[in-house]
Amino acid sequence: MPYAHITGWGMAVPEAVLTNDDLSKIVDTNDAWIRERTGIRERRVARENEFPSTLGVEASFKALQVANVRPTDLDLIICTTSSPEYIFPATACLIQDQLGATKAGAFDLLAACTGFIFAMNMAAQAIRSGSIKTALVVGSETLSRFIDWKDRTTCILFGDGAGAFVLQASDKPGGVLSAVMHSDGSGGDSLSLPGGGSRFPATEATVHEGKHYIQMDGKEVFRFATRVMASATQEAVDAAGLTLDQIRWIVPHQANIRIIDAAARGLKLPMERFVVNIDRYGNTSTASIPIAMVEAVEKGQIQAGDKLVMVGFGAGLTWGALAAEWTGPIPSKGHIRPEQYRLFGRLRSLVRRTIRFIEGLLYRREL
Repeated sequence: MPYAHITGWGMAVPEAVLTNDDLSKIVDTNDAWIRERTGIRERRVARENEFPSTLGVEASFKALQVANVRPTDLDLIICTTSSPEYIFPATACLIQDQLGATKAGAFDLLAACTGFIFAMNMAAQAIRSGSIKTALVVGSETLSRFIDWKDRTTCILFGDGAGAFVLQASDKPGGVLSAVMHSDGSGGDSLSLPGGGSRFPATEATVHEGKHYIQMDGKEVFRFATRVMASATQEAVDAAGLTLDQIRWIVPHQANIRIIDAAARGLKLPMERFVVNIDRYGNTSTASIPIAMVEAVEKGQIQAGDKLVMVGFGAGLTWGALAAEWTGPIPSKGHIRPEQYRLFGRLRSLVRRTIRFIEGLLYRREL
């Protein structure tokens, strides 16, 4: 049975920075209040021409570059997002088209902030089964589009960004070791975005009632998160046949520094074992774990041979954790430049659209 190794990684965040002082000019808040309650001092906000697909594509090209993998080698693309560009088509299909990943199946996975862990597990299982050899998992968000900037309980929390991992099959032990996934729909109303679906499609009334903004019971979510973060981490460690002493790093969902503190206390681990960057990006939902991991790798914190756990929670309610051994890129011959496929992807998309247009004209003539 092949092992699923994480061989490539990349991240992309908008250039625009929104600081706590900037927010204090919009709502009744201040830097000290936000830092004390969340640990956040700034976040990134997408510009008008930035979307989950565009951020996801940038992160994906970087991940492919690290892995030395062509877009045409991808068998599967999973995009996990809580802010898809459309209900359909899937944001993953937009990314697949822009990458020029001609043979990859692509779909979106919606499990809110836990989505990246769920998607990593699904991709790893597909590799272990032998059905695919190479997968791309993308977490990408532009949640700033769904924020009520008059609501200080939510507008201070969320930011935009994307992270991507390449997973490849290998006979060498390592990579993804275990994963646990949980959900409890009875708490679904604790954190939700009601508008835009089939229950509350967009109307003048739903817009007026603010149903297209994120709605959150902060106290309930906090209680839930502090309860499940430590337990899910321990569950994944046990499933991998390891002990906490063998885990070098815990990479938590970056939602609130107090939740991460609570997880550390629950596991009886020092905060120095946790990868934290919430102060600079806020809660980027499904993108938070890969963004934190990419920065930790680039800083030299996470190194080959390290065993780590990714753990998260989110709307649904969902929570889960994944244990892995970090190994890095698989040695390969030659040097691939995935960026060269960007133009190829655009040309291919144009050609495919033209062919469909011509087919449409011929079909109408036959009718």
